[in-house]
Amino acid sequence: MNIAIPVIPHVAPTIARFIRLGHKGAWARFCIESGEIRFGSPDEPHERCLAGDWDGARTALIGEGGRSPSEASQCLREIREFYTLPAAECLWITFFEGRLWWTFAEADVRAVADGGPGIVMRGCRGGWRDVSRRGLPLVETSLSTRLTQVRAYQRTICNVAEFDYLVRKINDTEEPSVLRARAAREEAIVSGEALIAGLHWAEFEVLADLLLTRSGWHRVSALGKSQPDVDLVIEQPATGERGFVQVKSKATQATLEASIAAYRTSGAFSRMFFVCHSPTGHLRPDAPDVHILTGSDLARRCVDAGLLKWLIARAG
Repeated sequence: MNIAIPVIPHVAPTIARFIRLGHKGAWARFCIESGEIRFGSPDEPHERCLAGDWDGARTALIGEGGRSPSEASQCLREIREFYTLPAAECLWITFFEGRLWWTFAEADVRAVADGGPGIVMRGCRGGWRDVSRRGLPLVETSLSTRLTQVRAYQRTICNVAEFDYLVRKINDTEEPSVLRARAAREEAIVSGEALIAGLHWAEFEVLADLLLTRSGWHRVSALGKSQPDVDLVIEQPATGERGFVQVKSKATQATLEASIAAYRTSGAFSRMFFVCHSPTGHLRPDAPDVHILTGSDLARRCVDAGLLKWLIARAG
């Protein structure tokens, strides 16, 4: 039986605030599990705030609370934002157990009556969530430091400067710069494939050597002077594995199978790499230890290994 995964609606806030749920986040688990945002300390004039007496609240913060005018202003800003930020427009976020959590608060602010943490509370619409619209976990380490650094704020509530980035992450909308980079990479792969196909066989062998070297393998045979049936002999320093490399500009499945037979017969290698830029049909390996590098896959590996500049130089 297929279980439907609830679809999170597209979010379209106009503002966002980070809130620390209790001292050092001590209330976070309680608030997340109960679907609430709790706030406030006993030395703040919440009765006056609930009544909307903001002038009186400021006076109390300075007189009864003993705060300086600047400290009172900062404190009152946080209190007033908690009480008055619009329910549908303000996105609230916090961090807990390595994840970003987000929610929209209900409009009503109520006094806490059960003796739990905080002085006042707002319910959460749909509870707290730590996933994006598609259900992808919002893991803190996968988010930009530009956003996560907000948790270093020393007080309780602050503006989220990386608002657009935050909303895009929740809505699973890729960054414009990422979209441009992906498109540029795809174009580079297409161009790289054409450049590789135009290489002389000797240059293609050099390319194969460069690619494998940048992948962590070291060539232990002379380039172009290897033993019969193998073009390159390579070694993985970390594991001691030896690799059998055959480089062909063009090849059929029969060519591949003959090369595999030579590799198996030698008994001196643990892996085989068959590198071909213009195969006839789809080349199929016979086992996981045989790696086929052809066409767009070969071009992608070369682009990711930083070999596009080398290819351009050879073509120019």
